[in-house]
Amino acid sequence: MNITAVPGGVCAAKGFRANGVRCGIKASSKKRDLALIVSEKRCAAAAVYTANLVRSAPIKVTRAHLADGHAQAVICNSGNANTCNANGIEIAEGMSNLVESYLGIPASDVIVGSTGVIGQPMSLNPMEKGMDELVSGLGDHSDLAENAIMTTDTVAKEAAVEFDIAGVRCRLGGIAKGSGMIHPNMATMLVWVTTDVSITPEMLQRAVSEDVKTSFNMVSVDGDTSTNDTFAVLANGMAGNPVIDRAGEDFEDFCAALHAVTVKLCRMIAKDGEGATKLVTCLLSGAREDQTAKTVAKAVICSSLTKAAMFGADANWGRVLCAIGYAGAQVDVDKVDVSFVSKAGRVDVCRDGAGIPFSEEEAKKVLLEDEIDILVELNSGNASAEAWGCDLTYDYVKINGDYRT
Repeated sequence: MNITAVPGGVCAAKGFRANGVRCGIKASSKKRDLALIVSEKRCAAAAVYTANLVRSAPIKVTRAHLADGHAQAVICNSGNANTCNANGIEIAEGMSNLVESYLGIPASDVIVGSTGVIGQPMSLNPMEKGMDELVSGLGDHSDLAENAIMTTDTVAKEAAVEFDIAGVRCRLGGIAKGSGMIHPNMATMLVWVTTDVSITPEMLQRAVSEDVKTSFNMVSVDGDTSTNDTFAVLANGMAGNPVIDRAGEDFEDFCAALHAVTVKLCRMIAKDGEGATKLVTCLLSGAREDQTAKTVAKAVICSSLTKAAMFGADANWGRVLCAIGYAGAQVDVDKVDVSFVSKAGRVDVCRDGAGIPFSEEEAKKVLLEDEIDILVELNSGNASAEAWGCDLTYDYVKINGDYRT
C-alpha cells in the first residue's frame, strides 16, 4: 500500500475547514485558545477516552453526542480543562450550542474538548465573544486550530497522508496536543483526526479502538493519566470510495493510513514532553506474546531512572534491566540483550542479562543525540512492540512546580 505524507493536517481531507482564535479564556495569556473544525457533511465518528475515573465535562458530553456514531464539528478550548467544575456540563453543552447557533450544526453533532488547569472556574463569555471571528475565519487553517489547543506544548503536532481505497484517492490528517500529564490508557491527550474516507461508524470505532493499542497507549511522558484524554476521528465520505462496512483489504488499508498518522503524532508528543530534550523509543523484540512485548516496552520508557539517565547521556543499562524486571510480565531476564542506538551510532551494553565491555566515550556520543532508541531483545519468542517517551529534566519540575500560577 502506498501511503504518502501530505500537508494540511485536519484540512487535508476533502470538505473540512478549521480555525483557531484568541478569545481570552485566560486573560493573562496572549495565546490562541479556541479551535473549531467543521465538515461540510455529517460524518461517521468514533472516539476513545481517558481511563481516569476523574473525567472532564467535555468527555461526558462528547460520549453522549457520539452515542449515535455521528458528528460534524469539533470545538475545543485551551486554558481551562473544564474538569471538576460544578457547572462543567453546562459549559460543555454551551460550547456545542454556540456551534449550532453560528453554523446550524445540531449541538448533538458537536464533539467538545478542553485542556488546561483542572478545577478552575470557567465561563462561556470569552467563547461567545470569540465565535464571530472563529466562524468567519474558517478555512484551510489546521495550523491555527492546532495552535489554539496547545498548552505547555512547544511545537505544533500535525500530520496528514494520502492513500488509495479501492482505487480511490483518499486523505486522512490530524492534530494533537500533549506535552505533560501524558500516560494514556484507552486514549491520549487531545487528538482530532479527519478523513474523507467513507466508512460506517461501527468499523470506524473498531479501527480507532484497535489503533490506540499500538499508538497512543504506548506513549508516556510522566506517568500521569490525564482527566481529559480524547482521541476522535471524523469521516465524511467525500472521497467517494465504496463504503467500508466490513473487515477486508479496504479496512486494512484504512487502518494502515490511520496508524501512519497516529504514530507520527505519538513521536511528536513524546519528543515534546514537558522539559524534554530527547525522544526516547524502546524497540522491543523477542517476546513470547504481544502483551508481554507492550508491557515491557512501556515499562522501559516509563522508568524515571532510565529517563534521567537519557537526560544525562549516561549508558546506565542496569536501569533498563530494572524496569524490565518490575514490568509485571514473565520474562527470562538471563536472556535479555540491550543496545542504545542513535544517528551517532550503536553501542551494545548487555548480553544475556549481563554487562559486556563497551566504550563509555562512544556511548556518550550516541546518547547525546536528540532521538535515542533503546533496543531490547528478550530472545524468547517472535512478538515485538514499540513505545515512545522522553528524558526527564530539571525543567519538567520547573514547569509543573508552578503550573497554575
